Amino acid sequence: MSELDQSDEAEQLTIKTATSGFYTGYNRFVTLGAKILIGALVVWAGLFPTEAGATLLRLQTWSTSVFGSWYMFVTAFYAIVCLGIAIWPRTGRVRLGAADERPEFSNFSWFSMMFGAGIGVGMLTYSTAEPIFHFANNPDVIMGLTTAQDPDNVRAAYKWAALHYGLTPWACYGIVGMALAYFGYNRNLPLSFRSSLKPLFGKMMEGFWGDVVDIVAILATVIGVSVTIGYGVSQFASGVYNITGLEWISAPSGKPTLAAQLLALVIIISASVFSAISGVEKGIKWLSNINMGLSFFLLAFFAIFGATLFAFKQFFVTIWDYLIAVPQMSFTVWPDGALADWQGAWTIFYWAWWIAFAPFVGLFLARVSRGRTIREYVLGAMFVPAIMGLTWFVLVGGTAIDLELSGIAKGSIVNADISAQLYQTINLILSPLMAKVMSFVIVVLLLTYLVTSADSAILVINTIASAGNRALARTRHIIIWGGIYIAVVATLLTAGGMSAIRSAMIVGALPFSLVMALMAVSLVKVLVFGSRKA
Repeated sequence: MSELDQSDEAEQLTIKTATSGFYTGYNRFVTLGAKILIGALVVWAGLFPTEAGATLLRLQTWSTSVFGSWYMFVTAFYAIVCLGIAIWPRTGRVRLGAADERPEFSNFSWFSMMFGAGIGVGMLTYSTAEPIFHFANNPDVIMGLTTAQDPDNVRAAYKWAALHYGLTPWACYGIVGMALAYFGYNRNLPLSFRSSLKPLFGKMMEGFWGDVVDIVAILATVIGVSVTIGYGVSQFASGVYNITGLEWISAPSGKPTLAAQLLALVIIISASVFSAISGVEKGIKWLSNINMGLSFFLLAFFAIFGATLFAFKQFFVTIWDYLIAVPQMSFTVWPDGALADWQGAWTIFYWAWWIAFAPFVGLFLARVSRGRTIREYVLGAMFVPAIMGLTWFVLVGGTAIDLELSGIAKGSIVNADISAQLYQTINLILSPLMAKVMSFVIVVLLLTYLVTSADSAILVINTIASAGNRALARTRHIIIWGGIYIAVVATLLTAGGMSAIRSAMIVGALPFSLVMALMAVSLVKVLVFGSRKA
């Protein structure tokens, strides 16, 4: 057994938890602190929706202009650390857990849970929207290198789409999950974010500053998952409209009405609470296997009825274009003008989204990845999901682009609301009856993905608040956090729709991006330089 594989029994990090009362087993400061801050946001957005929406938008503009470079460079740093630790022989073979420990879940269940919690909803929304939007506009178009909605712009569209869903984004999840798993399982520290910073700050993480780190992680989780739920309920409502044609669901603009979104929100969060109560081994694993099976069915459908030849060619071309261009795309920061506007609306927004999602997905990955080597973990957490995402983009998005290029769509996909673009693609390649049937399958798949994401997030927040105690998942606390999600998403949708939620997320992700950078440094300090003590 190597030195790095050994658990250090002497290492300890004491996190205070209540011994009596409603919050028995929970850290009161972390739990109440997070709830008070979230409650303040809800009250503010609820009482002053117009002012809140405008203020959040101004904060987004400020944070993007001031910290845009930080978001670009720090995400590249996460990717370099993940790949470096996995490739380095001495660190790559380290097992997350005991040296003789083996994974709890099969490869299929493991990947299903990771993919479902990490990006499933995004695939249903952006597998069509991302390539289509970049087909209409991207930096190459702005610089005059390609032509919007022209065949010469297809490769550029997919190159930029691959940046946003390739290795760099998954490294955001990967670095958090790796740090939590290593310090939790190999160093016997609590499965908490503060534990990952102990090699840098020592006993300081036991008190106030450790509490602040965990509160920041909870806030990022709530806001990040709220964005996903917001997009998800919009697409859920659009799917129901495509099936039923009920006018109250869709506004004249083509976007789902607020009433439809709020009803979908209540349905999804209620189902998530029931799933979270049943735990990872039952509800979440069962749902993850279902949504992975339905995902393969949907991909098979597009492989048969979609632009298969186009997709096959684009898959390999995109991998080549992405690998050649990713260093330049990752480190280029445009200071002003149309390019800066595009980068702020797309790349920086995405990096903030992935970072805000990272505490929830990272802790979830740590929970389901015990027994995996670091090299195996990085392969499963970065490379496989990136390839899976590209498969979605070329099959689903490629069909949409092909319909536009051939003149069949006549702009109906490009000009549709983001929540309806997938359904519009289905409508163009199927008869009305079969389009409704397929829309129903998509709605069911979307529901399982949303429930998987939301219930995983609730369990992760519960774990953070209980000082890393995975066994402590009391029903009343799960229900409370479910209610908090409904309140946050509902008030932000009312205050400014998805724009308000996006703005809150970009601002809220900033503090946790620093925590993630410190987690990466801490991991390198221990694994690469062999530091045994904080």
